[in-house]
Amino acid sequence: METNAGHPAAQGRPRPPAGRTGPAGGLTALRLAADTGVSDLYFLDESGFAPTMPTGYTWSQAGQRAVVPREDKKGRRVNVLGALSVGQGADLVWEKTCGKIDAAMLLEFVCTKLAGLPGGAAGLEEPPAGWKRARPCTVVLDNASAHVARAFKGRREELAAVGVELFYLPPRSPELNDIERIWRSAKYEDYPERVHTTAEAVGNAVDQALARQRTRIKGSATNFSKAA
Repeated sequence: METNAGHPAAQGRPRPPAGRTGPAGGLTALRLAADTGVSDLYFLDESGFAPTMPTGYTWSQAGQRAVVPREDKKGRRVNVLGALSVGQGADLVWEKTCGKIDAAMLLEFVCTKLAGLPGGAAGLEEPPAGWKRARPCTVVLDNASAHVARAFKGRREELAAVGVELFYLPPRSPELNDIERIWRSAKYEDYPERVHTTAEAVGNAVDQALARQRTRIKGSATNFSKAA
């Protein structure tokens, strides 16, 4: 929710410093560990892509009305769960669904795509003997309902046992989640067309936009490594 200094919501309980939430040391220490290859750091979030995306602006010839197509979003919206890795292992991974992103999907995503745990979420019950992620990783996330649901947050200790820590951001702190800029850039710069007529077309457009983002992210990481 956007607020300003004069809005009641901005005058309520003060926001706790990011360094006091999650693993000791806060985001600054986690970024440093990722930059030096000591551990991995993921920023996780969800975003929705509709069959008609915001146009922003358009134009038409003088004397002619600009017409912007619009599609009904019912049954054609695509939700995306994504994670942005920063530092030496900079990358972007995502998963799409036309349904709701719930705690079960989130847990499977973290176990499979971020932890690399054999058997996915089912492997948390009884991980292979001696198995642990090659490098520990921290997943930064907000307090969305799926993120704090018992079916996900209640597995925190089991995730930690296989090398995955959860770092919860303070409420109303989207500016601290690096993946927010990826969603914004994907929607306004890389989405190939503003209107699609099927969920499949929306999904394909999402993959194209995020693949372009991923190419730039990995390219930036390569340049960073060379400079270092």
